[in-house]
Amino acid sequence: MTAVLTRPAPRVPLPRTPAPPSAPPGRDPFIDVLRLFGMALVVLQHWSMPVLSFSGTEITTGNALASGNAWMITWISQVMPLVFFAGGAANAISRRGAVRRGTAAPAWLAARLRRLVLPVLPLAAVWIPLPHLLLALGLPEQPVVTASRLAGQLLWFLAIYLVAVAATPLMLRLNTLYGLRVPAALMAGAVAVDVLRFSSGLEIAGFPNIVLVWLAVHQLGFLYADGRLSRPWVMAAAGYGLAALLVAFGPYPGSMIGMPGAEMSNMAPPTLALLAVGVGQIGLAVALRRGITGLAALPMAARVLTWAGPRMMTVYLWHMSALFTVTAVVVVGLGVSTPEPGTSAWLSGWPHWLVMLALALWPLLRAFTRFEEKDSAAPYRGGTVRIAVAAVLAGTGLLTLTVFGFVPGWAPALGAAALLAALLLARSARVRRPDGATTA
Repeated sequence: MTAVLTRPAPRVPLPRTPAPPSAPPGRDPFIDVLRLFGMALVVLQHWSMPVLSFSGTEITTGNALASGNAWMITWISQVMPLVFFAGGAANAISRRGAVRRGTAAPAWLAARLRRLVLPVLPLAAVWIPLPHLLLALGLPEQPVVTASRLAGQLLWFLAIYLVAVAATPLMLRLNTLYGLRVPAALMAGAVAVDVLRFSSGLEIAGFPNIVLVWLAVHQLGFLYADGRLSRPWVMAAAGYGLAALLVAFGPYPGSMIGMPGAEMSNMAPPTLALLAVGVGQIGLAVALRRGITGLAALPMAARVLTWAGPRMMTVYLWHMSALFTVTAVVVVGLGVSTPEPGTSAWLSGWPHWLVMLALALWPLLRAFTRFEEKDSAAPYRGGTVRIAVAAVLAGTGLLTLTVFGFVPGWAPALGAAALLAALLLARSARVRRPDGATTA
């Protein structure tokens, strides 16, 4: 997730959003900022939402955004569409650069797969034995099982993103041939899926949208990389306007994240309403591109981007572990419940809560960022079938950990084993030649 982004020569310029003269050569700071902004908001939302109390044996969890009209915040704070959009632009830029260097699609996919899978293995190595240890030390079972399950749920994003990465070579060819018609077809498919889902009453009928919705916004990233996303203000107005109509007159809830006790969620599986908000977010971001890239050119912002770039995956994977650590000490250990959301006690305590979480995250970053560093494995020399098997194993492992988390049992170990097997298949061993040189 930290590959250097090389801006391609656009087919059609972006007349309203040219890059500022101070933009660093060979990078697109706009995409860098979007990825950092997206991950920062994910962490901030996850750290700010929980409403926690402990009864002595069980921990009760609520959502601060479920009170009043706070759900409106999710139309901005639910940034996964922006993250997939930025990922699409990054994958298009990376794949086209690989083509110019003569790198075949299997080798490119192997490198991307390794970068996604490797940071997950230390998370599994810590969390698979941790629940057993905590239970053996006498901690209450329900809080331990709850934390163990939630620690793996974050991996849904990597599982779906892996699908988008694996599909990038094919979707790029379709983008070259058909352009805007590709995301339009994916969006039309999402409409058909929602119609079937709500007319039949079968929740399972909505699951194809897990692929259709996220591939649609990922495909818009390709159009941005081509310089073909014009009229962004129209996109923003159309996206947010359609979302408002769907929520006001359709079966969709207002929140773009799952809420406790809600009959349905716009996220699981994703709905047309979430897709509309995503289009609105992308249009708004592209419309503000000039200001965003100008901000990124400031020395302080550039230093933040440089520091955060190689750590974004690590922050994403471990920020919930920091939340569990602070919760175990403050809520479970000391018996201090979080205040009622929106009250003066909540507002005054929120900054202190964030500071404690950041301090808990810092040693985790120091310990595990190394697994996100630049890939030093030998270039992949295997074929298409081998890397396809690796991708299937990686996706299976990530989905297993998403569904079961790290709750004690066989599932977490099997999921981690699938990830390890995928990583091994995506690597090529270094062999020593008779002259002493090392090659792949």
